[in-house]
Amino acid sequence: MSVIARAGAGTQTPAGAPHVLDNPARASLTGPHARFAERRGRVLRYPVDMSPWLALPDEPDARDWADLAALAGPGAEIPLPGYRGELPEGWEITFRVEGVQFVDDALAAAPDAEAVRLGPADVPEMLDLVARTQPGPFESRTVELGTYLGIRRGGALVAMAGERLHPPGWTEISAVCTDPAARGEGLATRLILAVAHGIRERGETPFLHTGAHNTRAIRLYESLGFRLRRRTAFLAARAPVTAG
Repeated sequence: MSVIARAGAGTQTPAGAPHVLDNPARASLTGPHARFAERRGRVLRYPVDMSPWLALPDEPDARDWADLAALAGPGAEIPLPGYRGELPEGWEITFRVEGVQFVDDALAAAPDAEAVRLGPADVPEMLDLVARTQPGPFESRTVELGTYLGIRRGGALVAMAGERLHPPGWTEISAVCTDPAARGEGLATRLILAVAHGIRERGETPFLHTGAHNTRAIRLYESLGFRLRRRTAFLAARAPVTAG
């Protein structure tokens, strides 16, 4: 059985039909995160101070690309995570890295007694930790997307993980990071399992993304019980200076 066909505990997707995790930002912004969606035509995105993820239709046409350029601004560099199609004339790829998507297959999810819930008051510390560890995009309002948990030592935030995309029935684990001085203690593992526990308690399934060349993270995720679902790509492109 193929990797994609097995994806999703308890999920039945007809063969050949799109899965919500094939375009997770769109499934999220038209579903549980619809309240955050900024829209122009069929193009959706999160507020830029929340997440760089945006959502084209599965098969965007010329009008969609024009709406995307208008939404972001002519000449803007636009993140297109997960997009695998061709770019229209006038668009230029400025960044591309291969990625992978993993789904919960056998996680030993469990709460963690040391983990604390993080909120808006913790954002300055969270942003500082992200700046020092570079786990991926995290903005001033990212904490609003879901539950974020952290571990403190001597009052200082040294590790965190939380929830980002939220397609129906699924929640993405993201912003997993640990201060270099606290690495090797298994804090990231504990927080991943604690966040996964909260997701499971809602009757949903955890998933996550990482770079295809991040072998250290991939080994960790596989050891915890995540399974590769699909390969994807993280890219950005510059819109034409004149939209249309």
